[in-house]
Amino acid sequence: MLELLKLLQDGRFHSGEALGAQLGISRSAVWKQLQGLEAEFGVEVFKVPGRGYRLASPMVLLDVERISRSAPGLHWPILVRSSVDSTNAEIFRRLDAGTPAPFVLMAERQTAGRGRRGRVWASPFAENLYCSLVLRVDGGMSQVEALSLTVGLAVARALQACGVEGARLKWPNDVLVDGRKISGILLELAGDPADVCHVVIGIGINVNMAFDVPGVIDQPWTSVRQCLGRAIDRNDLAAELLLQLHDCLSVHWQHGFAGLREQWEALHAWRGRSVALTAGSNATLGVVLGVDERGAIRLNVDGVDRAFSGGELSLRLQQ
Repeated sequence: MLELLKLLQDGRFHSGEALGAQLGISRSAVWKQLQGLEAEFGVEVFKVPGRGYRLASPMVLLDVERISRSAPGLHWPILVRSSVDSTNAEIFRRLDAGTPAPFVLMAERQTAGRGRRGRVWASPFAENLYCSLVLRVDGGMSQVEALSLTVGLAVARALQACGVEGARLKWPNDVLVDGRKISGILLELAGDPADVCHVVIGIGINVNMAFDVPGVIDQPWTSVRQCLGRAIDRNDLAAELLLQLHDCLSVHWQHGFAGLREQWEALHAWRGRSVALTAGSNATLGVVLGVDERGAIRLNVDGVDRAFSGGELSLRLQQ
């Protein structure tokens, strides 16, 4: 079905006969695949007697060759799949099957996309960017300290390079524009955290999504399309994201988050804001001072500068 979709992505009319000839299948097989596109992926196809078939609107699919050409010098193999449960989960399966790290996996959609703390990540077909990068880490957990902040900086830079100038960072792993979430990051580990392990960096970016996904999104959100007033080519953003990841991770491996802290702080969305930091049922109220060299959030709590870090912490603005 994906090959058929590639033929239709220009948004023009194509006859069933021509599509069948290009794919080497019958017209009835083309019809069945069109029905599959609508049923499985939610792709709307117009059918006009005498003219053929076309998509309701043009669509640009992810293209490994285009992404690779736009990100020269990278040595991360790139895989693109039409549909997975989650890109992180697919990475783990491939690691178990013996695929060597590093490599990148992107998908046109996720059927069970995940965010931090088990939240669902809305993943409609061919609208956003769902990307995971897996890296081998030698030397234990200290190597991944504050890594989510480093990745967030790379995402914000990529968004800015594509025209979203208002991209800002929320500790520990979100990217916001005008207080609305445009991207989230999910890091997961596999292997021995005291020795050799793999870190899977999952990134979701709202790119061309224009409408809410009922029952899925439970917080204010935005997309690149909403910010710019137009859709963009996700291949360009994917290439820019990989380049920024490579640059930021190179600094992180050499100097730790300390080498990127000032750049992260320059994009800090909530510095000076009153917040509630929650861990389970406990909440600490304070004013955001910044982050330290290890990536911990610094709060002024009753006149005392305190630092907090941990995977289960959540930060919320106080009204």
